[in-house]
Amino acid sequence: MKTTFLLGIHLHQPVDNFAWVIEKAITQCYDPFFEVMKRYPNFKFSVHCSGWLMEQISLLRPSLYHTIQTMTDQGAIEWVSAGYYEPILGVIPSSDRVAQIRRLNASIHKRFGQTPQGLWLTERVWESSIIPDMHRAGIRYTMVDDYHFTCAGFDSSHLDGYYTTEEGGVEMGLFPISQKLRYAIPFLSVQSAIDAIHSYARENDSAAILFDDAEKFGMWPGTYEWVYEKNWLEQFVQAVLADETIQTDHYGAYCARHTSRGIAYLPNVSYEEMGEWSLRTHDALALHEAKKLPIDPKFLSGGIWKNFLVKYPQSNHIHKRMLELSHLRAKIGKKRFDTALYKLQTNDPLWHGVFGGLYLPNLRDTAYKYLIECENIRYDHHTLWVGEVHPTFPKIKAVTPKFIALFDPSMGGQLVEWDLRDKGFNYQNTLTRSEEAYHQQVLHPTPNLCTSPEGGIDTIHTAHTHSDPSLKEALIYDWYCKNSFIDHISDGAFTLENFYHCTFKEYGDFANQPFESSVEEERFGFLREGGIYTPAYHPTRIDKQFALLASHQLDFAITLDTVAQGNFTYVMEHNFHFADYENVWIEGERLQERGSFTRLTTLEVLDGTLHTKITLTTDKPFTLHYFQLQTLSQSETGFDLSVQGVSVALVFEVEGHMKLKGSLAMTDVSPKQLRPYQR
Repeated sequence: MKTTFLLGIHLHQPVDNFAWVIEKAITQCYDPFFEVMKRYPNFKFSVHCSGWLMEQISLLRPSLYHTIQTMTDQGAIEWVSAGYYEPILGVIPSSDRVAQIRRLNASIHKRFGQTPQGLWLTERVWESSIIPDMHRAGIRYTMVDDYHFTCAGFDSSHLDGYYTTEEGGVEMGLFPISQKLRYAIPFLSVQSAIDAIHSYARENDSAAILFDDAEKFGMWPGTYEWVYEKNWLEQFVQAVLADETIQTDHYGAYCARHTSRGIAYLPNVSYEEMGEWSLRTHDALALHEAKKLPIDPKFLSGGIWKNFLVKYPQSNHIHKRMLELSHLRAKIGKKRFDTALYKLQTNDPLWHGVFGGLYLPNLRDTAYKYLIECENIRYDHHTLWVGEVHPTFPKIKAVTPKFIALFDPSMGGQLVEWDLRDKGFNYQNTLTRSEEAYHQQVLHPTPNLCTSPEGGIDTIHTAHTHSDPSLKEALIYDWYCKNSFIDHISDGAFTLENFYHCTFKEYGDFANQPFESSVEEERFGFLREGGIYTPAYHPTRIDKQFALLASHQLDFAITLDTVAQGNFTYVMEHNFHFADYENVWIEGERLQERGSFTRLTTLEVLDGTLHTKITLTTDKPFTLHYFQLQTLSQSETGFDLSVQGVSVALVFEVEGHMKLKGSLAMTDVSPKQLRPYQR
């Protein structure tokens, strides 16, 4: 009685990831993995590699690319498709799903002579609505987790073959990836891994199914030494081939030889850890506690992947802007637009779990680079336009030859995107400081009572993360989104310190509430009839009017009227994101962690990386406070402090009535003009 071992590996790096990361991945993982596997051409396995990453491998390491081609020709490798730039299929439009899969299919056929019928489901995010589109692209089977099946009520003991599902009568094969094997290979001893495969030996048509990240074989902490220096991979391959009760095969060949186990309908779900990560913090912590109870795990599922679009407004904004552009693809009809759009659709900047994802500014910068490239193709470089757009919820968009600005009426009439068109950079690409479930490890560290498995190593999911006690100081949470033109009403006790800690008194209801909007030619405005609470309610009105009178500048007039008695401070908050915070000057001084200036009417910020000057001018003097906005996030190696932007507060005195006029501009700065600052 033989057990078929179906091994698949998934290779992916975010589009335009740092060159040193790609080199590390090739050197520590991809190259040594295939170097071992090429010595055993009888070991059959399946491979998925995102299209962009295969481009990089072929350019940067031709010898590795040639090895992969040779192994394919020898029959060792079966190629599996996906979206070319690794999108989450369930969150991009139907036509884009088909186009992205077909693009990768064509690339695989051209490079390796195979036409894939299987698909690696990115992050195993399953929605039945994607079945017809996968089928249209020539896909006949895909891989999900056994967790998907147990969430649908299946017994894990029956998940040793493939099942059939359908949507509107269109069928698709489903392979359940074994969680037991995911945690065994390559982390347990070779014998324990072989035993895990043996545990699926029931009938001659049974399969032990594993399709997982190639990066486990060298890039995850501790794995390079374990897998290669201690020779785990070679010993494992030898043990599999020497075991007469195990045979390796490709997914497609297994499908052709065996019948389906039956029909299966799965809920919208991803892998178990993803379900936890997508929950809001209090729900994730409650789920952790519930899992300690004697309850069958299949009754304790987490959230769905799209919860990330609810949990993180910045993720939702990128996603909705992508949808806005995707709906124009057929109308624009240019290949350059399509490619930029597909690169924008890569999944990495949209979510966060063990890996940095959304918290990594460079990944969001890349998304906006391709978003802006699409916009530049869409709009003429001489365009001067203001209007309402509908990326699900209405936004006011202002377009000039220099920049594109988006304001959100539902979020305080605030500036939520400010794109420098010629450099492909969004100065509003900031991130709000949010509570995460893993922050409890910093606030309430516990001794590590777990030990590495005997004869094995930890996975990134089981390793204990050590935290520096000083990181507690970074756990500050914002109750509003960090945009620009945020309206705060506070008092004379507003300081840099309470601004930084987000503990200042807020008397108004304007910073995170909706405004009414209006548009007329090159002018647009936002109005809210709100209140000041002291604690009694006092009717208060803020009217913000903007004019697009020059290609590089937004003029504004802000009127505040209240019946509340006494002196208040009106705080206009802005948040600016930069590519390199070491190369930024504010009011002629190099950017510090925190700072203040008094009696200003003009704020100048120099960006030495993009050679741009941001100028904010008002007709009334203000006190300026600023700080570098940092977030504490989790990664596979521990905790990371990242600068997400610079928070700027312009503080004005107000009593009863205030009218404020000014402008916000971005202009080019020559290298000669920057030279005095860079000395």
